Amino acid sequence: MLQSFLQNILNALQWGSFYSLIALGYCLVYGVLLLINFAHGDIFMVGAYLAFFVSMVLLGKYGAIAGLPGWMVLSLAVPLTMILTAVVGVTLERIAYRPLRRKGVNRLYVVITALMCGLILENGNLALLGASRKSFPTLIPIQVFDFHGIIVTNLKLMVIGVAILSFLLLHFIVTRTKMGMAMRAISYDRFAVPLMGIPADTVIVFTFVLGSGFAGLAGLFFAMTYPVIDPYMGALIGWKAFIAAVVGGIGSIAGAFAGGFLLGFVEIMVVAFFPSTYRDLIAFSILLLILSIRPTGLFGVARRTKI
Repeated sequence: MLQSFLQNILNALQWGSFYSLIALGYCLVYGVLLLINFAHGDIFMVGAYLAFFVSMVLLGKYGAIAGLPGWMVLSLAVPLTMILTAVVGVTLERIAYRPLRRKGVNRLYVVITALMCGLILENGNLALLGASRKSFPTLIPIQVFDFHGIIVTNLKLMVIGVAILSFLLLHFIVTRTKMGMAMRAISYDRFAVPLMGIPADTVIVFTFVLGSGFAGLAGLFFAMTYPVIDPYMGALIGWKAFIAAVVGGIGSIAGAFAGGFLLGFVEIMVVAFFPSTYRDLIAFSILLLILSIRPTGLFGVARRTKI
């Protein structure tokens, strides 16, 4: 019993790592702009595809370069995927969100625009690459470790470690750097910040770079773990990561990170003790119960507006 429980804990940590990495992007954009970027799940999908093509090129599959060893491909694919995915996120910000922000339109229209951006990414991928699934190449040999009956692979440990390091890096950036201070200032009062000489557009672009980069990182490791990618892979996991961010307390980095692991833990435990068809029903019921008790999320703080 204890062995099975610990095994499920490890599985939950791995599954929750993907939710946490994506939820960090939701949290960053909402924290700075009060915008729920519903295209974020599809940016995760784009990240997985970019990781696929980067890996294939570096492995020499397209004949552009001589093939590199898998470990070297992974080392290069991580920064390249994050950079390319960040370019996609910044492009959306420049083309879709910034014009609306400068016109001062109602926030509802920006949310609708975000939904449309997600559909464009999804259907654009479908039109360009087709609906057929692609098999992600194996970059590193999978090693299985057995600790008294508890099975863990090197890839699982890597995914968990990457999620924790990403959280620590983001926490450092937000709390210890000038750019992080500017991000927090904008989240507090976006209209007063330009009066203090802080380039708000630069800070917002940096926010999209970080959020989209983490989504690309999640896409790469998700594709390595479940090596089949398709244009619709970002829809459901994107919504779930958004729910995880809300349950943790959207706007709180620690909350988004913890919410992702909480959702992963609940889903894995439901599958472990109930039929898998009950997974989403029970998991979302529990999360709904949490929100009904604490509407601002586990780490969220209610904001008061002075009149």
